[in-house]
Amino acid sequence: TQCVPGCMCPAGLVLDENGGCISDEKCPCIHNEAMYQPGEKINVDCNTCVCKNRKWECTEDQCLGTCAVYGDGHYNTFDDKRFSFNGNCEYTLVQDHCGKSGTANGTFRVITENIPCGNTGTTCSKSIKVFLEVRSVIKRGQNHEVPYTFRYMGIYLVIETTSGLILMWDKKTSIFIKLSPDFKGQICGLCGNYDGNGINDFTTRSQSVVENVLEFGNSWKVSSTCPDAYSVKDPCSTNPYRKSWSEKQCSIINSNVFATCHSQVEPAKYYQACVTDACACDTGGDCDCFCTAVAAYAQACSEVGVCVAWRTPSICPLFCDYYN
Repeated sequence: TQCVPGCMCPAGLVLDENGGCISDEKCPCIHNEAMYQPGEKINVDCNTCVCKNRKWECTEDQCLGTCAVYGDGHYNTFDDKRFSFNGNCEYTLVQDHCGKSGTANGTFRVITENIPCGNTGTTCSKSIKVFLEVRSVIKRGQNHEVPYTFRYMGIYLVIETTSGLILMWDKKTSIFIKLSPDFKGQICGLCGNYDGNGINDFTTRSQSVVENVLEFGNSWKVSSTCPDAYSVKDPCSTNPYRKSWSEKQCSIINSNVFATCHSQVEPAKYYQACVTDACACDTGGDCDCFCTAVAAYAQACSEVGVCVAWRTPSICPLFCDYYN
């Protein structure tokens, strides 16, 4: 699929995928197994890349880091480490006052409250607290000048602070936290330490790096009186009657609906998380869990510049007039 030297071509020309002879500058570029012609542009995070002479020439802007938390305890840290953690308590997602005491000078803290969302021991994030300057909790309706803005963007409530923190919440179980590169290596919590290395993201409150996700997650409880989380049995094994329904519903992630995104964002882990969540939500709201899981993949696609219109009147519809 790429240009290669060819003995049938005159000097300075190469063979293209069709067997013709072309100059170097007319060769395509490859990104995530997709081919792009010279002059075509793609977005990689916040940067724009242009195909030129078989190579990508990209801008070098510093991009915001993103931590995602959704559904049945699925986490994707700022350094792209994925894990699942189920705990019934309040947990620190991210803060910039770290160290063994946890009280070093800092400017913000984000806490999530996890509650049971099924009979299998699974929990979901249903409440978010944002603290600024450590002691100042955000409240709506304040008249005096505050260091944040508050708005709605589609289904998301968006809070943006002057310090470089952006929080997007669907008021259900999906949370996306974006941070300025200025905070790299200066944060801690369930979202990791944002130092560019996912291997050491399991850093506990006492600043020790561990391998066990339960030890890591339990260390970030806000209250020591909460019970420790424990390993949860696979919900599809506990509720086998829901497995086939879950797999059928979640197959939309692997279908042609998201075909344009598959080469940009690997769908396998999002599909498995969707199946797990759909099996786990056995106390009502099962469609809500399914929709949240698919929306998480759609959001990941959007982050890389692929916008997929996947909702229909029969699949997770939104009332556009209301959101407009």
